[in-house]
Amino acid sequence: MSRQLVVEQGASKRGRENQWKGSTRSHIAVVALLTTVLLVLSGCGGVRDDAALSGDVVSIGTTDKVNMLDPAGTYETGSYAVFMQIYPFLFSPNYGKSDMSPDIAADDGSWSADGSEFTVKLKSGLKFANGHDLTSSDVKFSLDRIRTIGSANGPLPLLANIQSVETPDDTTVVIRDAVKNDVTLKQVLGSPAGPIVDEQTFSAGKLTEDSIIVASNAFAGPYALTDFKLNESAIYRRNTTYRGLTPAKNSGVQVKYFADPANLKLAVQQGQVDVAYRTLTPTDIADLRKDANVRVVTGPGGEERYLVFNMKIMPYGESQPNADANKALAVRRAVAHLVDRTALANGVYKGTYTPLYSFIPDGLAGHDDTLKAAYGDGNGKPSVEKAKQVLEAAGVDTPVDLKLQYNTDHYGATSTDEYAAVKTQLENGGLFKVDLQQTEWTQYTKDRVVSKTSDGSYPIYQLGWFPDYSDPDNYLSPFFRSDNYPSNGYHNAQMDDLLARQAGEQDSAKREALLKRIQELETGDLSTIPLLQGAQVAVTGTNVSGVTLDASFRFRYASVTKQ
Repeated sequence: MSRQLVVEQGASKRGRENQWKGSTRSHIAVVALLTTVLLVLSGCGGVRDDAALSGDVVSIGTTDKVNMLDPAGTYETGSYAVFMQIYPFLFSPNYGKSDMSPDIAADDGSWSADGSEFTVKLKSGLKFANGHDLTSSDVKFSLDRIRTIGSANGPLPLLANIQSVETPDDTTVVIRDAVKNDVTLKQVLGSPAGPIVDEQTFSAGKLTEDSIIVASNAFAGPYALTDFKLNESAIYRRNTTYRGLTPAKNSGVQVKYFADPANLKLAVQQGQVDVAYRTLTPTDIADLRKDANVRVVTGPGGEERYLVFNMKIMPYGESQPNADANKALAVRRAVAHLVDRTALANGVYKGTYTPLYSFIPDGLAGHDDTLKAAYGDGNGKPSVEKAKQVLEAAGVDTPVDLKLQYNTDHYGATSTDEYAAVKTQLENGGLFKVDLQQTEWTQYTKDRVVSKTSDGSYPIYQLGWFPDYSDPDNYLSPFFRSDNYPSNGYHNAQMDDLLARQAGEQDSAKREALLKRIQELETGDLSTIPLLQGAQVAVTGTNVSGVTLDASFRFRYASVTKQ
């Protein structure tokens, strides 16, 4: 399969882009002028116009962390929660749906006779909030720059099947796909790899700063960001130029970022925020269910929590002085024998998560509890004896030193209890000695990855997953392709082939068989170990309606209203 995204010449808009850029100096001058104007307007009630953001403005609280506003540089829940409000997509799921509908696309698109090219038309006359035309050139630019920039924390793995993007005219996009009749392509175009950005604002070859994006008003989604302080606050105003699937029903949204879930709980109880979404503790959710002044809203669970192995620096990993593939595999399998998912789900998370023994969550095609049969006692319980046997058979000396990293400001304060329990489980029987450490999220996302210049810093670490789209592929391809999202050094040519084949298989029974083969292969390799599956939860004031938590796994602010 080709992994190179071929860069074609852009359509007619490329000339305007060159005129816009002119020189680096002139570009900086324009941004500086825009920033100055915005600051002046802000001081006199211009941009942060409370009159325009009053009455039906919805306030939302969250503990999620945002890495940046540039979709090419990040691929996690907190940032994606922002992207889906401010950027348009070719396709997006409608409320209550998981399949894709046209957002700013004018049609559903069509495949060529040989299944290698997907053609879609854009609605005519589309605009960004700053007045720039939104054309097919912006679509191509947005997809191409993800490949060009190649950020280790970006959504590049989602674009693995896309070979080239062509723009025969201003409203036509032609995507050449390495997988014939790729059943996942429309889902990918509505995922974190799919936000369409303004090529007259964003850099083609490097990440664009948040301040430039906001100052340039480079938004074409349901909202425009009028003020943004990283992980402190964000102010959205309804974008009246948006012509997509989910126009805003409120005039604006104010988001406050909380460091502590206890403060988030207090804020929604006292009416300081209208909606609390991600992440309250299980105990807090149980308490809030008893509070008559709020409502608890739930949705289908697509969230998963994992252990991830760094294949380079884990015990006996590829870059270690004592590297030994068989011993490294024995260590991973011993860990799988020892984890007790039921204890984590019930003892730590009070039933708000359920044990997960499959790489595909319960409810999606291909779900298969391969891990339950293969590890522990065969029925979901841990087995110290089997862990001991697998280590002894490989000649691994015990106790094995394990450095285990986790995070609380992104994955929730309860992670402390979760990983204290995991440490206890792994040390049961004296087979492992666990050094448990936590790191702040922005540093965590940098330290965990294996790259061309680094083997990463965490031998085994926590990772969570909130799906980009409701398809089993999204739980497999991002994790197990050679250029995977965890960037943990895992690669398997047979896995790459199976992932490509399932993506192009239109027969549902045959595709499900491929999905099961993929999970069986990973059950043996164990580059990751799924632990838990969780539901979506939001808490609202009693005067709030329209919070929709559905199988799209997107919380869109546009549907939320209050009396």
